[in-house]
Amino acid sequence: MTLSFGPDPIGDEVRHVLEVLESATGPVGGLESLHVDLKEEAGRRAGRTILPGSTENDRAARVLAGEAACMANTPGGGVLIVGVADDGTLIGTELDAQLLRRKIYDLTDRLLTVDVTPVTCRGVRLLLVRSPEAVHPVMFDHKYHHRVADSCVEVDATSWEERRRRHAGWDWSAQDSGVAVDAARSTALQRARDFLTAAGEDRNLDLAAAPVGDLLRRLNVVTPSGTLTNAGVIAFVGRGAPAIDYVRREVTGGDSVQRIRDAGRGLLEELYEVDRAIEASNPVRHLPLGLVSRQIRSLPPRAAREALVNGVAHRDWSSADPVHVEHIGSRLVVTSPGGFIGGITTSNIITHPSQPRNRALADLLARLRVAELEGIGVDRMVGDMVRLGYPAPSIEEVPGPLVRAVLVGTRLDEGWMAFLHDLEPAPTADDLNALLVIRHLIDHWWIDARIAAPLIQRSGAEAADVLHQLGDVQVADVPLVTEVEGSPANEPPAWTITTAALDLLAACDERVGAPRRRQPSRSAIARAWAEHRGRISSSELAGIVGAHPTNLQRVLKDLEAEGVLAPGREVRRGAGFFYVPTGGPHHSV
Repeated sequence: MTLSFGPDPIGDEVRHVLEVLESATGPVGGLESLHVDLKEEAGRRAGRTILPGSTENDRAARVLAGEAACMANTPGGGVLIVGVADDGTLIGTELDAQLLRRKIYDLTDRLLTVDVTPVTCRGVRLLLVRSPEAVHPVMFDHKYHHRVADSCVEVDATSWEERRRRHAGWDWSAQDSGVAVDAARSTALQRARDFLTAAGEDRNLDLAAAPVGDLLRRLNVVTPSGTLTNAGVIAFVGRGAPAIDYVRREVTGGDSVQRIRDAGRGLLEELYEVDRAIEASNPVRHLPLGLVSRQIRSLPPRAAREALVNGVAHRDWSSADPVHVEHIGSRLVVTSPGGFIGGITTSNIITHPSQPRNRALADLLARLRVAELEGIGVDRMVGDMVRLGYPAPSIEEVPGPLVRAVLVGTRLDEGWMAFLHDLEPAPTADDLNALLVIRHLIDHWWIDARIAAPLIQRSGAEAADVLHQLGDVQVADVPLVTEVEGSPANEPPAWTITTAALDLLAACDERVGAPRRRQPSRSAIARAWAEHRGRISSSELAGIVGAHPTNLQRVLKDLEAEGVLAPGREVRRGAGFFYVPTGGPHHSV
């Protein structure tokens, strides 16, 4: 059932229904309500005969997905008691709880994560399927439904949103837990003071020294009735089960050299210990003289902490599972229960406005300076990783649903770091948009606004502005980028990294003893350009690679012979001749 420390009216109602069913000797009516629905497993009744059950039942899963979506669209959510007929007759169910949870998630377009709990009533196995209240309406079978009294009725999205706005601001983590303030663990309180002290700033130091009552009130985890909020219990008391499961391995598949998975502690205690464990296993790397940062950690500490804190702050606390943290070599993988919410996806997570699932808990961690106050710190995670030449963190939703964040700090790019140090103006190296675009240019040699927009997760107009601003950037007194020449005047501009800038990068690599950097072939550049922009000429290719057009005609003719390109017009002679992509054989870059 959904985690709750204090009053849980829906949970109480479910317990009452189960008690009635446990003691009933015949049919029972009047058990269904706005928040509780009895559901017989579809597909198992043949007249008066009940067919044997199985762990999977696609028909039943589809019916339950629709009913669960209806409950989610109802204020407060609700519970389906599966395996019971409308008259209270116990039929039972053998459906696998986790498989059903996954089915409902998939059948609701990956929008609804339910909690599925097996229970036994008079020796009969039932399932409790609890839907949390939806942040945005959950559609099923192209329609929206919500509960009215004890039935599901259709509702239009506009009416649903209007109702949601009237109830806006509800946050599970801010609710009254009913747990007394004096239940806060002394060690958890000390960890809160430690986080505040480490952050510095006079106001943080003043808060760190406050008496317990003042500390908790100023951290906004005490309700008007004088008890702790759910966020306060999570942070300072604990939920009775580990919130974090940390495993350290030297290599993939190797034995664990450290394991942190302890129950009976507050989240702040667990965060503190895991944060220190990550730091202890995050070795310092010594860089050659000439680089500003002479000593750095294999993984940027701020990025590692943000990944950890985001995993606990924005997870689905209705799940009993902990946040799994795997620290393997110089790779950190944080997997947290619950999928993305509020429209966040992998493709917009850098720039999407924050949509915290547990706002009060996220605010608490921000007040303690454990996490970012605004947003979710993803932009800083990405920036810190890319500045060291690492891949941008992978943050994606995976089956469960779960959110998995992966930071890989294996191959430090010292030449890239030295190159960034030479950028002028200097703040360019701190601009995430610029970093992502420059990195793409180094790997591919050209870019335009259509490519840059999804890369930096911004609009086409914003991407075009970023590219134009890079036109004023220099590296060691030479231009960083220039517009690609040779394109028709009616085509949107594209930009290429200058030959001089590439030469400087090669010099940086040589200075730090790095191997020669892999460069895209002229053939690969021509293919990519033609496929993206719908045409390619020798002049356009020359504008990217810095060669004379006549020296590149053979490259394009070879691609024509391979069936990749075709002439853009019958007459090959004269200025303006170009090729078009055929959609034929594709070769990797």
